[in-house]
Amino acid sequence: MRTVIQRVTQASVTIGEQVKSSIGTGLLILLGIGKNDTEEDINWLVKKIIGLRIFDDEMGVMNRSIMDVNGEILVVSQFTLMASYKKGNRPSWINAAPHEISIPLYNHFCDALSKAMGKPIGTGEFGADMKVELLNDGPVTICMDTKNKE
Repeated sequence: MRTVIQRVTQASVTIGEQVKSSIGTGLLILLGIGKNDTEEDINWLVKKIIGLRIFDDEMGVMNRSIMDVNGEILVVSQFTLMASYKKGNRPSWINAAPHEISIPLYNHFCDALSKAMGKPIGTGEFGADMKVELLNDGPVTICMDTKNKE
């Protein structure tokens, strides 16, 4: 799994003309699911995201987690994070998981993150044409790949 995690002061996802989800201070997470990803990847990512200290403390030092600031989370599926771009100029999606694998893993990731947070999280809609808006705070952007845990 690959993620792009952005610290935001606000974020939303719109499908058609309707806002599906919106959050205030928190994290916008773009999630790409690969064909070899498993529940172990989900567990590792959720633990890392919940503990990631990227919010400022009273001294202005990034020393607080999403839990410490009682922040919100919005997760948007993003198969393009799995792009292979080694040959030519047109990305290949061969590393992205097919729908029958990625939809259950996306839902499980969102459920596990919500459970760890102790409250609902915002989501997009898997496979939909979504418009994502955000106000990146900092900017702070962290990329994680469960295949590069070390």
